[in-house]
Amino acid sequence: MLNTYTNNISKIQGRLSTWLAKHKLPHRPLGFDYQGVEILQIRSENWLSIAVALYVYGFNHLRSQCAYDTAPGGLLASVYHFTKIQDNADQPEEICIKIFVSRQNPRIPSVFWIWKTADFQERESYDMSGIYYENHPRIKRILMPDTWIGWPLRKDYIVPDFYELQDAY
Repeated sequence: MLNTYTNNISKIQGRLSTWLAKHKLPHRPLGFDYQGVEILQIRSENWLSIAVALYVYGFNHLRSQCAYDTAPGGLLASVYHFTKIQDNADQPEEICIKIFVSRQNPRIPSVFWIWKTADFQERESYDMSGIYYENHPRIKRILMPDTWIGWPLRKDYIVPDFYELQDAY
């Protein structure tokens, strides 16, 4: 039975997951996407230490960050895609990190201070999905007016019957 479990883990555990486990950094391997990019799940409270470890490991480029709602009333997810860019590498190494939070208290530490490109991406995720990125220097709405109520990309969002046009003349 133990060999079967070990074989199943090795099928979904990649190089970075092995490195994180060796250094006793908490995470959960989720397998690989269709392009072979390793996907890891990180808990919100562990995210900042894991982010620093990823930077030390060599992931020097935050390619994208987005957020999505898993189900009406369910968890919210923040997804980060990192690339390890090296001078002599034929193919850059990539990693996908997923952080799931409850919609009642959707708080995740911001990685703006590690990767500056997280600035507008985390703000957009806040504006559209309502995930609050702690210690972000300018966490405020970026697409919607400051007076907008709700989070438009949540699956339980109710679209207003009317929109108030401001400064339309």
